[in-house]
Amino acid sequence: MSITLLSFTAITLTIAADPYPNAKILIEADALVAQLKSDTGKPTILDPRDEKLYTAGHIPGAIRLPTAEWGKAVPDTPEAWAKRLAAIGVRAETPVVVYGGADVRDAARAWWLLKYAGADNVRLLNGGYPAWEKAGGGSETKANLARPVELGKPTVKPERLAEKSDVLNLVKDKSAHIIDARSEDEYCGTSNSAKRNGHIPGATPLEWTELLGKDKKFKSAPELQKLLAEKKIDLDKPAVTYCQSGGRAAVVSFGLELMGAKNVRNYYKSWAEWGNAEDTPVEVPKK
Repeated sequence: MSITLLSFTAITLTIAADPYPNAKILIEADALVAQLKSDTGKPTILDPRDEKLYTAGHIPGAIRLPTAEWGKAVPDTPEAWAKRLAAIGVRAETPVVVYGGADVRDAARAWWLLKYAGADNVRLLNGGYPAWEKAGGGSETKANLARPVELGKPTVKPERLAEKSDVLNLVKDKSAHIIDARSEDEYCGTSNSAKRNGHIPGATPLEWTELLGKDKKFKSAPELQKLLAEKKIDLDKPAVTYCQSGGRAAVVSFGLELMGAKNVRNYYKSWAEWGNAEDTPVEVPKK
């Protein structure tokens, strides 16, 4: 009995030693497998991958989310977002799990769009579809149709979105971290992705891949804490993330919220707008 007690204690300590401050927005594949096998509390599963990948195999019951279509609609009206949620059978309180492939960008973008639209209970599957397969979750190829629900009261969250005017003000007053989720070449202006290249003045470079381990899952809480400390990012200070078109920025936004940040906005139009505008300041590192 003593051996069992020691083993149980060791497991408990291991789990307790690595809690994410906001772990409720992330779910591991084995936990999702168990949840879908239960008779109660099954979440709506959304797959934002392209149609070809979805058709080749997806989590049983998963509904394909038209992420590209939704992304082009940002910001749109609260009423329009309420209709989008209702069309996929999601209310504000509906438990949802979103997943992508090994590349977390699709899932993070979908997570952000759903949260912006007003869905409160959205979790991201850590490791995506490959982690699901590794956990023995099974798959299917038939297309699943959403069951629309009655149109609810608009619950869009505008505080999750930053627009160009907001960022222009932040460049001046420095009241929030501006975090660049792009590559080093993009940040330094050596990659040609717009009429003008470089970064938003004062932006902190935090490439989205830095938040992930070799297994393509989010790094442990201590690892993320160390990374953010090295970047001098204060989780108690408001933050705005950006990239080229909102997807990589969504990964960093998710990572910050996973670690407990309360006020994070995604500058969704990102460098595609900023780098091609006439009235935006651009900075490049001094050589």
